[in-house]
Amino acid sequence: MAKKPQILVIGNNENGFSPYLERVSYDTGKEVAHSGAVLITGGLGGVMKAASQGAKEAGGLVIGIIPQNEASFANEYCDIVIPTGLGLARDFLTALSGDCVIMIGGGSGTLAEACAAYMHKRPIVAIRNTGGMADRYADQYIDHREQVKIIGVDSPRDAVRVVLDLIRSK
Repeated sequence: MAKKPQILVIGNNENGFSPYLERVSYDTGKEVAHSGAVLITGGLGGVMKAASQGAKEAGGLVIGIIPQNEASFANEYCDIVIPTGLGLARDFLTALSGDCVIMIGGGSGTLAEACAAYMHKRPIVAIRNTGGMADRYADQYIDHREQVKIIGVDSPRDAVRVVLDLIRSK
């Protein structure tokens, strides 16, 4: 049996989360589920929760890798919860658990996850017009090393299509 693609979705937690980001995140999770891929998130609120809800309601598998040491902190849409007890260091686990990353908005925590993925040459797609780190880094590299160009896209459907193409081309 072939391994299912694992797509990490990162972005704003409840801080800075808007109804627009909720819709984009939900639709992204739904697209991940419809593609047959596994959704991975940081398992908490904001983008993570909305993407998890979208994937779960579309019949997908949702994995939440949380910074706490207690599974009860995860959002209710996670099928599998991995409580790390690592705090912010869990960002490296999430970044390396996905075959690729979809970035929606986001602040410094999102940037930390994106940097961890970038350093390990994981493909990264940013949904444009979602603000924060996604808009700041869409269509460019994070630094002078030019490890992975972050590909900007305009919709959840495009994001999932592009990341699946990148996974297949590896």
